[in-house]
Amino acid sequence: MNSASRFDYKTYLLLPMVFVLAPLGNVLLSKGMKGIGARMPWMPGNLWRVFIQTFTSAYIWLGITSLLAFFFVYMLVLTRADYSYVQPSSALSYAVVSFLGYFWLGEIVTPLRWVGIGIICVGVFIIVSTPHRTTSRAHCEIPEEA
Repeated sequence: MNSASRFDYKTYLLLPMVFVLAPLGNVLLSKGMKGIGARMPWMPGNLWRVFIQTFTSAYIWLGITSLLAFFFVYMLVLTRADYSYVQPSSALSYAVVSFLGYFWLGEIVTPLRWVGIGIICVGVFIIVSTPHRTTSRAHCEIPEEA
């Protein structure tokens, strides 16, 4: 297996993590905050209790952990592929968010929204079929100062 094949393999393994970890983290944060906000009014006297409940919520910490993992994987993917490839590819997270919102949070996703998500996914599949790196690795390196 040549280095170009390994490069593609790693990139294509990491990329799905980008569009799953960020939506998962955001949905976990949403679930955690909805559970906290629904239990008490957000009045000045209650802010300390809201703060304590926020930072002792398992959903909040799982969300934060998922988002930290997303940022780490995102940085790794950016070292392996062009930004103009990675960012549009990460738009598949819109589909993941909608599925998680519908099945886990019980949100209503209208048919028109599903059509829009489908159009976005078709665009992502077009982008994914193009080369993920258009510049050589040597060209991307920062030159050393003398």
